[in-house]
Amino acid sequence: MDTLLDALQEGRLFELPENDKTHALQFLAHIIEAFPEIPPETDVVGLVMKREQTANTAIGKGWACPHARVPYDEDLMCVVGWSPSGIDYGAPDGKPVSLIVMYLVPDNQRNHYLKEISTLAKALQTYPELEKIPEVQDLDDVRRYLLDLIEVTKSKTGPDVRARMIRLQTKPSIETTLIQDLSNLIVEPVTIVAGPRIKHIVLTQNPGLMEQLESVTGLAEKIESEGVCQAAGWRILRRGAVNYQGGLVTYECLAIKIATNSSQVR
Repeated sequence: MDTLLDALQEGRLFELPENDKTHALQFLAHIIEAFPEIPPETDVVGLVMKREQTANTAIGKGWACPHARVPYDEDLMCVVGWSPSGIDYGAPDGKPVSLIVMYLVPDNQRNHYLKEISTLAKALQTYPELEKIPEVQDLDDVRRYLLDLIEVTKSKTGPDVRARMIRLQTKPSIETTLIQDLSNLIVEPVTIVAGPRIKHIVLTQNPGLMEQLESVTGLAEKIESEGVCQAAGWRILRRGAVNYQGGLVTYECLAIKIATNSSQVR
């Protein structure tokens, strides 16, 4: 379960903005696509959704482990999404899913992934505190819960792993070293208003983001046709659309960006 431990250490644990299954999977996949080491043409969203159409990735007891296999060599990685209210995921045991661990599986990491997922599945059969996940209140509680699960599972491992566990458990999450600097992950709600013979209008609390997106040509058309658009350094993800008289449409979106200190929009 070293990949899950890495995700906690590197700040890749997120509260899901919605409890809709499709939106949750798209949200996590778009975060993976935003990682700098991922080739820009990698369609993690498409790979995850295609896999989900083939087989439900819920593994029971409130957990799901979707994945995307990619044809290049890189490290195995995952991101973790937590739903406070639970997601109707169509799990075999009928329970709502509270934790989604999404893996990116490069060609050179398939055996590593199979070992990781097998270990996790066994842990969920034996962990004595498993039923407490619906009781957690915030991401710090989720993080402690997952660290305890990993510690119990790795109780017979060597001192290096135990030392990492001790450091993680005693260090406040805000001080966690972020290898990919995911403390700079920005997620902004955005509404785009479009219609015939008018220039699209961007509604957001972030004035810099509004200015950038309003200058993008064809933004609304791209959101309408593909559901996602890379624009001005942001990944814009459509969550829903409402049609009005006169051909007006509002697109409810999320804007996702991993920003450097010099590029962060205020």
